[in-house]
Amino acid sequence: MPSVSNARCDTLSSEAQSRAMTVLVAYASKRGSTAEIAETVAATLRREGLGVCLERAEEVQSLDPYDAVVLGSAVYMKRWRGDAGHFLKKHRKALKQKPFWVFSSGPVGDPAKDNPEWTEPPKLAEKVEELGGREHIVFGGCLPGEPTGFLERAMVEGTPKEFRDRRDWAEIRSWAKQISTALVATHV
Repeated sequence: MPSVSNARCDTLSSEAQSRAMTVLVAYASKRGSTAEIAETVAATLRREGLGVCLERAEEVQSLDPYDAVVLGSAVYMKRWRGDAGHFLKKHRKALKQKPFWVFSSGPVGDPAKDNPEWTEPPKLAEKVEELGGREHIVFGGCLPGEPTGFLERAMVEGTPKEFRDRRDWAEIRSWAKQISTALVATHV
């Protein structure tokens, strides 16, 4: 699994800082799958020439150092992780002033059986739109490789192997590149 346990922020020279935008990629992850998506978004934005800080949502104190924000959360039982919801509340004033994007991760199993009510928390889209979010996207999720407890083991055993990890890395990188393109276009 990629190393996402601690904040990883780029150190840019003062000259680079004056030219580059810095993007916060914050995430709320229970078992690491959403963290891996966040790390892929961050790495893609870096390759596109942006400064990036990757942090757990609960560890973000201020949005002042950032020009833009990407926030991601796992979805369980129609709910975002509490840390992500708290992030939106805590930083609502700052988010209204910055471009920001949101992703959720979670659906596993046969895609033909996906229920949008379970993959996108009911009030999340409204809240993101109210705050001026540019986009909310839902990425496939991943069941734990080493399930703990009866419920996780039952989910893994009851899901065909080909549907246990539905993260589409090309789709995730493409989405991050779209964010970069939008930010560069507004920053020029």
